[in-house]
Order: sequence, then structure tokens, then C-alpha cells
Amino acid sequence: MNKVAVVGCSGSGKSHVARSLGASLCAPVTHLDSLFYDADWNELPKEEFAEAQRRLVIEPRWVIDGNYNSTLPIRLTACDTVVFVDVSTVACLWGLLSRQLRHGSGQKGNGVHNRIHWGLVRYVATYRRTMRPRVLAKIDEYASQATVVRLTSRRRVRRWLNGVQPTG
Repeated sequence: MNKVAVVGCSGSGKSHVARSLGASLCAPVTHLDSLFYDADWNELPKEEFAEAQRRLVIEPRWVIDGNYNSTLPIRLTACDTVVFVDVSTVACLWGLLSRQLRHGSGQKGNGVHNRIHWGLVRYVATYRRTMRPRVLAKIDEYASQATVVRLTSRRRVRRWLNGVQPTG
């Protein structure tokens, strides 16, 4: 594993997986929320965001966490591994709440970007029905060269991460 795209619903644990993988693989970790939003939650223009990802994926090693469906093909065509954190809606909603309780609101610099609002709750509540099929279709279309790891529970996430062999 040299180039890893970590995808999944908000609250699924993508950032935790990315940080753990980055440490095990001695690879730099990028949380796309930290690229997309500035300190005042202003969004980077779409083309600048895409270009920043194009620069990231040409590097020899990386772990990138985030969905951003419009730019997902950039990461999927360049990765050798896709980790799809595909936990239940309840687990994702709990992830949002527990992250809020642990970290509070704001941007913490370690992949934690907390800004819970009704739009986000609705996104998480409908993710499995609306967004998940689109993500799976893009993985099928753009990541044929990659190993796909689908983690369907917090327990499976922990077990899989414990089995990742350190490199570097």
C-alpha cells in the first residue's frame, strides 16, 4: 500500500483510519476537509480543489481521506488501495455525535472538522440510499487497478488496522 484513498460517510471513521494508516505506512496523510475549507469555513473554488488533489496524487506515497464525489475519480485512478469505511447509518450518526462531544466544534488540524448542522445530519441519514451507490459505482469505474477493502463495522476497522504491516 503506497497510495490509499479512504472513503465513506461522514462520521464513519475515515479520518481515524487515515491517521492510523499514515502512521503504519509512514505515508503523509491529507484530510480533504482541511484542503477544501479555510479557517472560516470558506470553500476552495472547485477547480483549485481538483488541482490540489492532482498535485497530491502524483506523489509516490499518500493516504487521502474524504469523499468529495466530484473529484473522487482523481484519487481513484491514482490509488493502489481504496478503503471504503462502510459502516451503518447509526454508527455514522453516533460518530458525528461522539466526535462533537470529544472535540467540540471547529477545525482541530488532525482531520477533525466539526460543524454539525441539519444538512450534514440529513446527508448522513440518507447516505446509504443516495450517495453510497454513487461511490460504489465510481470505485468500480475508476479503481479497477486497486485493491478495495470494505470495512462494515468499527470492529472490522480495528481488526483490519491491527493487521496492517508497518512499512518505511
